[in-house]
Amino acid sequence: MKTLNTIPTGKLERTSSLLKAGAKVGVNYIKYYGNKITKDKNEDEARKTLNEDNATDIYDSLKELKGSALKVAQMLSMEKNILPQAYVEKFSLSQFSVPPLSGALVKKTFRKYFGKNPEEIFDEFTTESVNAASIGQVHKAKKGDKNFAVKIQYPGVRESISSDLKMVKPIAMKMFNIKKEGSESYFQEVENKLFEETDYDLELKRSQEISEKCSHLPNLDFPKYYPEFSCERIITMDWMTGKHFSEFTKLDQSQEDLNKIGQTLWDFYMYQMHVLKQVHADPHPGNFLISDDKKLLVIDFGCIKEIPDDFYKPYFELAKKENLNNPEIFSEKLYQLEILCHDDSPQEKAFFTKLFYELLELFTRPFNAQNFDFSDETFFQEIADLGQRYAKLGDMKGMNTNRGSKHFIYLNRTFFGLYNMMHDLRAKNIVINQYKNFIQ
Repeated sequence: MKTLNTIPTGKLERTSSLLKAGAKVGVNYIKYYGNKITKDKNEDEARKTLNEDNATDIYDSLKELKGSALKVAQMLSMEKNILPQAYVEKFSLSQFSVPPLSGALVKKTFRKYFGKNPEEIFDEFTTESVNAASIGQVHKAKKGDKNFAVKIQYPGVRESISSDLKMVKPIAMKMFNIKKEGSESYFQEVENKLFEETDYDLELKRSQEISEKCSHLPNLDFPKYYPEFSCERIITMDWMTGKHFSEFTKLDQSQEDLNKIGQTLWDFYMYQMHVLKQVHADPHPGNFLISDDKKLLVIDFGCIKEIPDDFYKPYFELAKKENLNNPEIFSEKLYQLEILCHDDSPQEKAFFTKLFYELLELFTRPFNAQNFDFSDETFFQEIADLGQRYAKLGDMKGMNTNRGSKHFIYLNRTFFGLYNMMHDLRAKNIVINQYKNFIQ
């Protein structure tokens, strides 16, 4: 894979790159309509070609920009029930397969923050990255008998967050039917989280805290972090050996091993949610490894969402079946979570009450069971069907569709990612409340 000697950091350069992608998308649509008119392809084939071409051109542009623009692609790659498959497949590459920085640019970053080249700090340092993603890339290093993973943030990523979000905001608003009025708190939440993700001092602190608080959970392991080799743009941790989560799930595994990893992943997330009240809000396969002895290794704590009590309580109270089926309590919680507004019309109140009842009844099924089967295709097909059904409804035209507290953004992202990973594992017979056995 080619390396990058520079990354566009100026607003004009980054906007120009996206405009070029937009021009290519325009050409793709012309080809699409040409295929339909000339009957060279049927509707399904023409639409599939359009999606594949657009996904490739947009991703190729984003991977050169890196940063928050590419992070959006990474987030969207988890939305398997919303995007066409071509986008999911292409955007999922942003999890661990993008062009890395050149060795010269890596050395320049070290000299800026440590005043030395990496070879002067470590006994050995691989100039080629072993993993490149949206915000940073990882190199392997050695000092004495210790092997390290050294994560280096791309230059200009933090400085371009605000301008990048302004560029992708219109796309996101159209894709998710977000109205401009009242949407600012949602985009501010995303911007704040991206700023946190580019603060490696904060990530180091959180990584140490959460790994320590979860160290007693069975079958789970974390790297040790090294502040003396870390700074605001570089984090150094133990080198962890294992298979990437995606690689592990594609191999022929025993059901016992799949269930073991699934239970570990579920317990880890439930313990964070209910005990720590802060959660690793980026559950995608690129952040996890599976060791040879079938332990789950957590290797990235860049995105942490703290859950305030005034959101946590009504959010999880609505996960209880008896509250879902009590119209008075259900309505009360919808107001507390800002799903319903006091100035809603009767039509809006009825529509969104019905919509969120169906959504919550489906998504909270695991929480109302002692054990759950995440290999159940019917459950995930219901999720896909419900999303598609409401995406096509004309009833929402003219309604205020900005619904829910800003905290939903990262909590929903967490559950979407967690459910998808559990499904990839085909994990069965997962004990839902086992995390309670580990409360200290």
